[in-house]
Amino acid sequence: MRTALVLAALLIEFAPLRAAEPAADAVDALVAASRKAFDVPGVALAVVRGDTVLVLKGYGARAHDARAAVTPDTVFPLASCSKQFTTTLLAMLVDEGALAWDDPVKKHFPEFKLSDPNANALLTVRDLLCHRTGLHGHDLLWYRAPWTLDHALSKVPLLPLDYPFRGGYRYNSLTFMAAGRIAEKCGKKKWDELLAERVCEPLELKSVTFTTTAIPKDADRALGHRVSKTGRVERMPTYEMREPNPAGSVNASARDLANWLTFHVCDGVAPSGKRLVSDKPLLETRTPQNLMRMEGGTQALFPETVQASHAMGWVVSDYRGLKVCGHGGLIDGFRVQLTIVPEQKLGFAVLANLHDTRLPMATTNALIDLYCGLKPIDWDAYYKKLVDEAATLRKENLAARDRARDPNAKPSVPLADLAGTYESPVYGTATVTLANGKLRVKWSGFDFTAEPYTGDSYRIADGHFEDELVSFEAKAGKPVSVKFSEASFTRK
Repeated sequence: MRTALVLAALLIEFAPLRAAEPAADAVDALVAASRKAFDVPGVALAVVRGDTVLVLKGYGARAHDARAAVTPDTVFPLASCSKQFTTTLLAMLVDEGALAWDDPVKKHFPEFKLSDPNANALLTVRDLLCHRTGLHGHDLLWYRAPWTLDHALSKVPLLPLDYPFRGGYRYNSLTFMAAGRIAEKCGKKKWDELLAERVCEPLELKSVTFTTTAIPKDADRALGHRVSKTGRVERMPTYEMREPNPAGSVNASARDLANWLTFHVCDGVAPSGKRLVSDKPLLETRTPQNLMRMEGGTQALFPETVQASHAMGWVVSDYRGLKVCGHGGLIDGFRVQLTIVPEQKLGFAVLANLHDTRLPMATTNALIDLYCGLKPIDWDAYYKKLVDEAATLRKENLAARDRARDPNAKPSVPLADLAGTYESPVYGTATVTLANGKLRVKWSGFDFTAEPYTGDSYRIADGHFEDELVSFEAKAGKPVSVKFSEASFTRK
């Protein structure tokens, strides 16, 4: 008995004690350095450990040319981090027996089909959520599109698979839209109504909306920005998402996300103490399902990672000996990152109002180092170098393309003859017009001019596809088709 008491005393004396949480000024300094490195107008941050909110703060401005400050209540679009909301909703439906992860898709949503009938026979709910269907992203089927999500989904059977079913990894949002429809069929309500009722209300996510048009006009709302050609930060036009989208239309504040992260690091228990979903189906959403190849650009983005896998709405990876689950979100003018470190009960939300900035990932890594007591790495410098290298490579590639072209190659069809209507069974109608000697192309939510480049190829001079080429094909002196980006159209 005496020996046991002595051992107990020694264990108490030498048991490692958790160091005090980092000081607030250390976090402030970290965010300030990141904002300066990446020239980001505003950042919102939430850090939780267990059921305790450690940091909830805004930094900088909602708009670079205004005084309105980012606050914990400033609303940001979450873009693809919305996928976590969809898989959490599905976990709740699995929990109550309304569906199973390995249910055939045709059982709940027979309207959704891939182009491969053999794949359709095997396709499961799980397959939709871990990016292994073989289907390339095809984001132009929904991004800025004037048609509905259901219309976009109806075109999926016409899309060829990039690789054999379950044979690899391709990130895809269309399959998450299909998963949202399955949630609706099993939950007997619309996707947004189910989330509002089952997730937002019990978690007190008071500012969450499922479209941008539902954000109140007087709301504390962040505005998006981009870096101009001259290297200056400027406002970027807002992309209004008018239809609830299970793959990417959730909007939320850092205050909302503090509760959201608490719910996840506590494996399904709300900050109020109420369990909303059993831990098993929720943890399944963070269980590796589809291995990501760590090479090239992927390895560069995760330099401290040996292996990464897509789960369902989360990327699961190792980071300096820790298991990390996270996901990023990118949409016009914004980039965000939501991350949890399960063993440490830590959660981080980093929201930035600059297009495609690497600040969220750099700041998240630095915060993990800080809160887990790891030797700090200058992640701002690391990701800034990647950004600069990517910009240099893009310029070099464009210059190489320009050098390779034949500037004297004549078009086989006069400009005026290119005007007309072009059709695609997948992408709909593209209209080409000639005004003031310049070609103008209108398609979906895009409208851009194209100037002569070489032969029957024209360089896009403005808008979303700037610097890409519009290529016409002619036969017998008449245009028969046009192609730009991933879309091809045939002359009517």
